[in-house]
This record gives sequence, C-alpha cells and structure tokens, in this order.
Amino acid sequence: MSITSLDGNRFAEMILSGANHLSANAEIVDALNVFPVPDGDTGTNMKLSITSGSKEAQANKQSHIGKVGAAFAKGLLMGARGNSGVILSQLFRGFSKDIEHRSVITGEEFAHALKAGVETAYKAVMKPVEGTILTVAKDAASEAVKTAGKTDDLIEIMQKTLEEAKRSLERTQDLLPVLKEVGVVDSGGQGLVFVYEGFLSALTGKEIPEVGPAVPSMEDLVSAQHHQSVHGFMDTEEIEFGYCTEFMVRLEDGKRSFVEDEFRSDLSQYGDSLLVISDDDVAKVHIHSERPGDVLSYGQQYGPLIHMKIENMREQHSALTKEKPAVQAPVKEKQEYAIISVSMGKGVGELLKSIGASAIIEGGQTMNPSTEDIVEAIKAANAKNVIILPNNKNIIMAAEQAVEIAEENVVVVPSKTLPQGMAAILAFNPTASLEGNREGMTDAMKEVKTGQVTYAVRDTVIDGVEITKDDYMGIADGKIVASGPNLLDTAKNLLNEMIDEESEVLTILYGEDADKSILDQLTDFASQNFEDVEVEVHDGGQPVYTYIFSVE
Repeated sequence: MSITSLDGNRFAEMILSGANHLSANAEIVDALNVFPVPDGDTGTNMKLSITSGSKEAQANKQSHIGKVGAAFAKGLLMGARGNSGVILSQLFRGFSKDIEHRSVITGEEFAHALKAGVETAYKAVMKPVEGTILTVAKDAASEAVKTAGKTDDLIEIMQKTLEEAKRSLERTQDLLPVLKEVGVVDSGGQGLVFVYEGFLSALTGKEIPEVGPAVPSMEDLVSAQHHQSVHGFMDTEEIEFGYCTEFMVRLEDGKRSFVEDEFRSDLSQYGDSLLVISDDDVAKVHIHSERPGDVLSYGQQYGPLIHMKIENMREQHSALTKEKPAVQAPVKEKQEYAIISVSMGKGVGELLKSIGASAIIEGGQTMNPSTEDIVEAIKAANAKNVIILPNNKNIIMAAEQAVEIAEENVVVVPSKTLPQGMAAILAFNPTASLEGNREGMTDAMKEVKTGQVTYAVRDTVIDGVEITKDDYMGIADGKIVASGPNLLDTAKNLLNEMIDEESEVLTILYGEDADKSILDQLTDFASQNFEDVEVEVHDGGQPVYTYIFSVE
C-alpha cells in the first residue's frame, strides 16, 4: 500500500491515534522524567496537551488539512502544560502554519512541515538544550526531508521519520550526562516517539507493537523503586528556581505593545526553562522562577491574565523522593508578604494556592472560622505583611477582629465570595505597599461577577422570586435571579443573567455533589451559547453550592 497525499480527514485520524498512544503510555513518560527538574509529570503534561489539540481537531474534522491543522494547533496552544507540552504545541504550530493554505499535502510537503515545526519550536525556547524533545524532533524532521527527496510515499516517510526519532532518542543519553548517569532517555523525546508511532499506525492500519525505549526496561521504570531513584538524582535544595509558573496573557489594545522577542528577553531575567508562544490574541508563558509574583506582574502589562498555574517544585520533588524534614529544622526568615485565604473544598483551596495564596483556612458557608483560627493562621504565615481574604460576608468581621489582635501588619481585603477572592489574589503586587495592595485588590474585586447555585431549605419569596423548599436557586452577586426544580435549567438561567457582551471569561467551580453528566451539559451550553467567552472548569469540591460561577 502506498499513500502519496494527505487530507484533513486522514490527518485528524493520525492526530487521534498519536494522542491515544501517548495517553496510554503517559505513565512511562512520567517515570522517565529527570530534566530539567525531576517533577515526574512530563507524560501527564504531554497527554493533556495533545488531548486538548486532538479534541479540537476532531471537532473540526474535514477534508481541508490546513483547517484541521489550525484547529489542532489552537487546541494544543490552549491546553499546553509544562516544558514538553509547550514544545509539542510549538512543533505542531509551525507544522500547521506551513500547511494552513493547503487542502491536501504531498509527502514532501509533510516532511517540510515537520521541519518548519522544529524551527518554530527552537525559536520559542530561550535557551534550547540538546538531548531533549527538540533534538529528537529535529533529527526526525531531517530524516523526513531526506526520505521525501527519494519517495513521495507518506508511509515510507513516516516510517523513516519514526526510526530516526527512536535512534535520536537513544542518543539523548550522550548529549545530556544526567540521562546517562540515571540510566534513562529523555522523557519528552519518548513522548514524541509515542506520538509518531500513533501517526504511522493510522497510516498503515496496523497495531502498534509493544516496543519501549532502549534503556532501561519499562517494568523497571514504572516500578516505585526505580521511579524513586530517578527522582532522587537531584537534591531538593539544588533546585534554584522553585516555582513552575504557567499563564496566558490576553493581549489587549491600549496595553503595552507586544513584541514576542522583547517579551521573552524581559522574562528571561526571572528564571529558567522559559518558553513563550503567542498568536494574535494571546501569549502563553512557562517559566521556572523564584519570584512568580514578579513574572505575573510583568505579564499584566500586556493584558489580563488567564489560565494561571503555579506549582512548588521543591514540594513536588520532596514528595517524590520521600524526603523527611530534619528533626530540628532551622527557623525560616520572615517572608515579606503572605496572603491567607478562606476556602471551602479541597479543590478550591488548591486553586487558590495555585494562583498565589500562601495559606488556606478551611471554612466558608456553614463552617465559618473563628477569630482565633485566623489569628493562628496569621502567626503561622511568618510574614512581615499579611493580607486576609475572607471570601464570605459572614467571615469579614471575624477577620477584622483578628487584625486588631494580631501583632503583625495585617489588612483585610473584604472579599465576600470566592471569585472576588480569586480576582484579588491575581491583582496582588509584591512591590506595592500593604495599603497599596489593599486598595488595588479591593478595586479588582469590582471587576468580577459571582454566581452561586444551591437549594432552598424552606418555602419563601425573595426579591420577587417565589421559591419552593428543595428547589434550586441561582444567586447573582447575592441576589436570587432564578429558581426551579431543575438544576440544569436554574444554572442556565443564572448564566443568562450574568453574562453580557463585555464578559470574557467564565470559571465554573463544581461542588462535591455535582453530577458529571449535568456538568457536561452545562459546560456545553456555556460554550455553545457564549462563543466569545472563555470557559474554564475546576473541581472545587465545595459543599452547599453545586456550582460557583465567576464571570470577568
């Protein structure tokens, strides 16, 4: 069998096969992770990245390959996570850009698109490191171009591309001494090999043979003992830049003019492992930094921040290596700032921490923390300046009382809802004064709308809305605007009341009692009816409120 042309439908099948194969082997890629910081999530990041891209490709499946490629690239951009995930998105961003105006491509054009992808990916990385996914992609693309000079058969070109990718993967040990010492190949490169194996399988119709990387055996890699030894190669204290910081900037007119090279150069001063990718609307950043707040503040000069994630890599690494703290840990020097946020639900707490909260007080509706609880949290924060976010109107007074008792410099930013608290955290400026932050964070809360869906415990009439016991209620900024026996209908009515032409981002936090099928219907409703609004969904795990909506 010979294939000499590739259209959008077949390319979409290749993408799906590559995504599925990588997803099925994500644990293996995770186990290989040792560079640049052994946080063990390369496979997971790549899986989530390509799954996002594949979803868009399947949703836009058609004969025109340029349009399928554009959808794939956009999905990868929005879903890209971690170093390797972002690089993967850039490989196919360049690939898709090269074919965007073609309805069908030849084997030669496919090979040159792979090369264009490599060039784009290298430009996106501030300091490219050989022996990584970049090298594997480059070597594989070079072989593709070479093979395309001899044949236009896509199957043969993809076969030779895959064979060279595997050889290049084996050579990563020679390029990065850390890989040879630990006895593994590059994790990102292995992930790319899995993608290419999926591509070839879609072209040939043959199942993918069970073949793993050359060293070591997959059984050894996935075993807990070997996994620990890989991550134990580096000591936690050797991690220079401890926070993996990812975010997107929605580029806006009237803000600082965006020039990608200048943007990338400016950010390089804040850390390493920097990746910057952009299109006409957004710029996505991945960086390992010791001062994530400074990084976010810089990004805000160009527009509002979305899709933020900050992870403490020292804690990740310590957990992986099962390090135990010393019996007598040295007293840590007081940090300049701490943000203490009240949270209800494990997922909400993790989300608040990911965007900048220093500490979480468990509490909220039906479980308000006491003044003592807040005072103890202030002491434990060990900071010169402390900001309290109550995130509930019933907790504000206790927080203000704690301020009078505490010896530290403390202010309360009177957030009444979780979305207000989130908006306040994102407005925090580590270089501003305590009072300046209080004012700035308070102002930021005015830019967000809060919606809550819960149930009624008694019959009543409030704000002109008749409510029956056990009915669902939709509450917009404290006012009941929808009510009825059907949860989905109530949630939809609430969104219709909250979202207008100026709305840009909808965040849905679903609670501990949320039904997945209803959540999926609600998410589809939001995506289909508010096309210009970015929809984010998070597992909040909060009690009482089935859904909490944040509209910005």
